[in-house]
Amino acid sequence: SMQRYPDGINGKGWYAKDTPDYFPDWIKTVKFQKREGGTYRAPIIDSKAALVYLANQAVITPHRYLSRTDDLEHPDKMVYDLDPPEDTQNFGAAREAALVIRNIMGELDLQTWVQTTGSKGFHVVIPLDRKWDFDKVKDFAEKVTLILVRRHTEKFTIEQRKNKRKGRIYLDTYRNSFGATAVAPYAVRALPNAPVATPLNWDEVERGAAPQDWTIENILNRLGQKDDPWKGMMRHAQSLANRMDELETLLEAVPPTEEEN
Repeated sequence: SMQRYPDGINGKGWYAKDTPDYFPDWIKTVKFQKREGGTYRAPIIDSKAALVYLANQAVITPHRYLSRTDDLEHPDKMVYDLDPPEDTQNFGAAREAALVIRNIMGELDLQTWVQTTGSKGFHVVIPLDRKWDFDKVKDFAEKVTLILVRRHTEKFTIEQRKNKRKGRIYLDTYRNSFGATAVAPYAVRALPNAPVATPLNWDEVERGAAPQDWTIENILNRLGQKDDPWKGMMRHAQSLANRMDELETLLEAVPPTEEEN
């Protein structure tokens, strides 16, 4: 999914999912079947030349689907999108939420990876073995959020209405829906100073990393000094199926909250 700004970041931008007819034939595409009917063709960016072509088309930020081209119905990642409470710059709360998600995944014996979004928050990512479809993965993700809301009612919420969140962090599992996307690692954001979505080690989160700490000015220094924290991540693809019983046990151990009604 292409986030385009032909008039610069101060102009009007938009998301384009369908590959324009004028794109060259050497940029491959994949046909997406929309849930509501119809199709579109998403570009496959698998070369430096294709990435440069997108930049020439005013695409500042690429957003990736959570499935691969050979099987669009089964994601290879589960993602939690964590932003500060509404109308705040409380990055510490978003950082704490990322660590809480990591810890509960640890209770389920699931490994997690993390990145800044380059915007307001963090993405926590769990690589998957592609055995479950989007609906089942999203259901799993939502049950995890229910546990967290029940354990930390004062900090987290699943309330979609912003005026009902009362300063709490909304635990967003929408990224795990079919057709949804997540910002690509090392993507530039259309914001002042050009921050970059940056994969992190968990100890960097613990030490206070903020969502816009890395920009196009300093990201190359980082890449020259340390390995990519996500290198080899997909070799650790995990099954959610054999964690389902433990998840249900954790969910039943804490009573429902009022907002679940």
